[in-house]
Amino acid sequence: MACTGHSHDYEDEDQLGLSLQRYIDMPRVYCLNEHTTNAGQSILKPFEDRLTVHPSLQSPRDDDDIELLFHIPFSEAVTIRNICVHSRASIYAPQSSNGTIDRDRATSAPFSVKVFANRSDLDFDTARDLEGDVRIDLAPPEHLAEIQVNQSQPLDAGMGSSGGGGVGGATLDYPLRPGSKFKYCNSITLFFGDNFASKLAEAEGGDADEVIPTEITYVGFKGEGTSVKRVAVKAVYETRGMKKDHTVPGGEFGAESKPGV
Repeated sequence: MACTGHSHDYEDEDQLGLSLQRYIDMPRVYCLNEHTTNAGQSILKPFEDRLTVHPSLQSPRDDDDIELLFHIPFSEAVTIRNICVHSRASIYAPQSSNGTIDRDRATSAPFSVKVFANRSDLDFDTARDLEGDVRIDLAPPEHLAEIQVNQSQPLDAGMGSSGGGGVGGATLDYPLRPGSKFKYCNSITLFFGDNFASKLAEAEGGDADEVIPTEITYVGFKGEGTSVKRVAVKAVYETRGMKKDHTVPGGEFGAESKPGV
């Protein structure tokens, strides 16, 4: 199966740069519509834990809203070359104790993501309406398992240290283009507006009342830091310029005074 638009990521550092997890300003991270407090922070895991499925970020199960708006600030300006979004399955349908599908625990991977650079003013309405700097259609998590089978790689290779259950031993990297938009980034905002379950239901004309929450187990970035720190700038503005404060040698407003002129 040919792969386009992404790469298969096995290492913390490669030609795309280093993991930027160390540059994330964790106390200022927030996610709107997360199922529990700080769930968004919890999936910004170290690179070596990227395949773990716990903890995860989900949209609430008790309503029909599958959207997530995820704001990630950095402690210094960074250049971001690619993004990774990892999930458990296109549609995760665990079995109950009697062997039937437990729909009360089912979740679905996001189908697409809009990426916004240096925007801290977004809400759900504006995120839906704006195009974003980049929009990425995400590959289903099962795609990675197919690639590893074809390459004769063990499906449990590279499991993180915080618990198993991930899909395969690598993640998918999506390049952020044009790259000029992601130089000197102080923050990234991600809008997840749909998931594989909602797209399937839409295609099949299914029951709109049967909503499966979105679930994400890892978000990561690769690139490089710039050592440019954010600083607060204190500025004083004049509401009205005063002539006495703006004189220059040679006369008023720089015009040299001459007798008879």
